[in-house]
Amino acid sequence: MKKKMYLSAPLPFVGQKRMFAREFIKVLKQFPDDVTFVDLFGGSGLLSHIAKRCKPNATVVYNDFDNYRKRLENIPRTNRLIADIREIVGNTVPRHKAITGDIRERIFDRIQREERKNGYVDFITLSASIMFSMKYKLSVAEMRKDTLYNNIRKNDYPECLDYLEGLEITSRDYREVFNEYKDTPGAVFLVDPPYLSTEVGTYTMYWKLSDYLDVLTVLTGHSFIYFTSNKSSILELCEWIGKNQSLGNPFKGCMKSEFNAHINYNATYTDIMLYKRCRAHDSGGII
Repeated sequence: MKKKMYLSAPLPFVGQKRMFAREFIKVLKQFPDDVTFVDLFGGSGLLSHIAKRCKPNATVVYNDFDNYRKRLENIPRTNRLIADIREIVGNTVPRHKAITGDIRERIFDRIQREERKNGYVDFITLSASIMFSMKYKLSVAEMRKDTLYNNIRKNDYPECLDYLEGLEITSRDYREVFNEYKDTPGAVFLVDPPYLSTEVGTYTMYWKLSDYLDVLTVLTGHSFIYFTSNKSSILELCEWIGKNQSLGNPFKGCMKSEFNAHINYNATYTDIMLYKRCRAHDSGGII
């Protein structure tokens, strides 16, 4: 019996590669059937799942750093919670309209009771039903800062007991996983890090520019499938560095001053000033 192949993740996930699914399948055909795929940033597991379905004899390592499998395990509880919220809202609030007043408070009360009873709530999946599209929150406290909307799913999420079947699952820093498999003959690394200049609030890690650049070190000398976005400008940055290899770090030796600026009550950013006095100035010379 042929096993089902999912072309989108069973539960919502920021950055899942459903739009790339069919093109990804075409690319996989270029690799041997018994290859080792290492999904360094496993996310929703969609890439790992598709790789295993397309290449049943391949070894597929899924780095589930964000614990997506726990969300899958809790689908029955999540369905019951959403069903209760669906009942609370009833026909009182039209589809896609704001949920306010007593109904809003009853929803928060139901979520908090769920968290107290079971110690877990899949807030990302829940957000998809009661928040604005693609706005995911990770706690009731965060949800209270925003408007709730009646985008409540009308049907249960199906249990996907076979979705991660056949995968070798780990949950570690991608560097550890890479170091374990970097010398595996013919290994293919699936590299889908959070995109630069893109919201990463639901990921269980904090990312700086240097982190994005560190990821590129795993590509040299290995087979890989790498995902990025035109928002990140990472390709343009790498091309520029390639053309200016002799530049080095122009900020080396600089002094740095920082100033915390506020956009509004809950949004801030840091302005940075870097400065360096060249030796030429000490003798009245020109830079």
